[in-house]
Amino acid sequence: MKVLLFHIGRDRYGLPLAGIVRVLPLLELKQLPLTPDYVAGLMDLHGVPVPVIDLARLAGLPAAAAQFDTRIVVVDYRAPGGGTTHALGLLASQVRGIADIDTDKLEDSGVAMAPFLGQVASDADGIVQLVELQQLLPPDVRALLFQGGSAA
Repeated sequence: MKVLLFHIGRDRYGLPLAGIVRVLPLLELKQLPLTPDYVAGLMDLHGVPVPVIDLARLAGLPAAAAQFDTRIVVVDYRAPGGGTTHALGLLASQVRGIADIDTDKLEDSGVAMAPFLGQVASDADGIVQLVELQQLLPPDVRALLFQGGSAA
C-alpha cells in the first residue's frame, strides 16, 4: 500500500494515497469561531469552502508549525457507515513523500485512545502509524463542518 508520510510531532504517520485528492502548500485559512481547537479553519479550493483539520492539535499536541514542508492534504472524507463524501483538508507537518508499506507487516497498535490512529508498521526509520480517515472526526464535529454541505 502506498502512503504519504508526514509527522505529527516527532512521530511518523502515513495516509493511504487512495483517499488523497491533492497535496497543497500551506494556504491562508479563514478562522471558524466556536469550533474545536483542532479545526484550523476554512480554505478556498477553486471557489469551494473546505474545512481544514490540524492533525497535531487533533492528537493533543501543539498546533502544527508553519514550515517549508507543511502541507494541506485534501482528502475524500466519508463518515463511518458511508454517506456523502466531502472534501476535507488535513494540516500535516514535515511531509516527507510517498512510501510503500507491506500490508502483511501491519499490526494493531494495541492503543485505542485515538480512534483515528490505525495500524502500525516498522521499517528502517522506525514505526509508521496509519491515519484512519473514516475515524478522524467525531459525530458532533462532522455535523458542524458538513451541515448541508456539498459533496466532493
